Amino acid sequence: MTPYEKAFRGKNVLITGGLGFIGSNLSIRLVDVGANVLLVDSLIPEYGGHLFNIENIKNKVRVNISDVRDEHSMRYLVQGQDYLFNLAGQTSHLDSMEDPYTDLEINAKAQLYILEACRRYNPSIKLVFASTRQIYGKPEYLPVDEKHPLRPVDVNGINKMAGERYHLLYNDVYGIRSCVLRLTNTYGPRMRVKDARQTFLGIWIRLLVEGKPFEVWEGDQLRDFTYVDDVVDALMMTATSPDADGQIFNLGGEASIRLKDLAALLVELNGGGHYQVRSFPPERKRIDIGDYYADFGQIRSVLGWHPKVSLRQGLAQTLSFYREHLEHYQ
Repeated sequence: MTPYEKAFRGKNVLITGGLGFIGSNLSIRLVDVGANVLLVDSLIPEYGGHLFNIENIKNKVRVNISDVRDEHSMRYLVQGQDYLFNLAGQTSHLDSMEDPYTDLEINAKAQLYILEACRRYNPSIKLVFASTRQIYGKPEYLPVDEKHPLRPVDVNGINKMAGERYHLLYNDVYGIRSCVLRLTNTYGPRMRVKDARQTFLGIWIRLLVEGKPFEVWEGDQLRDFTYVDDVVDALMMTATSPDADGQIFNLGGEASIRLKDLAALLVELNGGGHYQVRSFPPERKRIDIGDYYADFGQIRSVLGWHPKVSLRQGLAQTLSFYREHLEHYQ
């Protein structure tokens, strides 16, 4: 067990979005190291929360079905907690353009509810906020570091940028210890595969396991990918390190890959399958950012984090999980 894992033994940990993809994987690790875990999730069908995600620890965690937009609930839930992993959010870029008000409520306004609850009822808590590489917009240079200009191409990116700034403001002005992780394409077991609301990779994997062809839009775009276990490491490291307070860190993958090469790799690992290269749908093309891969040198130098799981290994493990459990994620 690492020092940062040992730090959670006997501690009270609140995870918003705790029944979702990243939250559930984090909760499994926290249970393993002896933390007392409270999961908060609205279980709104479009947002990825799923009770089967915690099937193997369901008797070892507490679950509160609540919405982060309910400021009265948040006032109660933050009390007595040592750590808060703030993972709840609306993640669909297309949904944010079609329904910008809901995205504003969840990704910006609700963040103030959470932070105000901490300021008033638990100012000693430590928060880690899950942000997104989407706030950079179309990269001016690659790899993208934390100094890159912020020019979001959709409503989701603007609201996530506001959520970031709220956390850093409360860190600087009120001493509510907070830090921000800008996630790139996170993948792994328990990711949403029902549709492409969280990531296109989810629908690729589902269709592949079902023996159906999947679509690759254009396919020449470069992307990097972070396996969920590596993201969990980063979350726990930033939560337990004073050096992370008030900081923003990019996460990233071991290397970038073109999407059509990613599709071919998936087919190879699956032992078969088919995909079709198509043009972007117009509504997607307008908000596509082109090539993106991150420079994660800052978190590596400050905390020693780096991705440990190779893309090949991570994809193989993800395919294996859904071959066994796909029926629960239809």
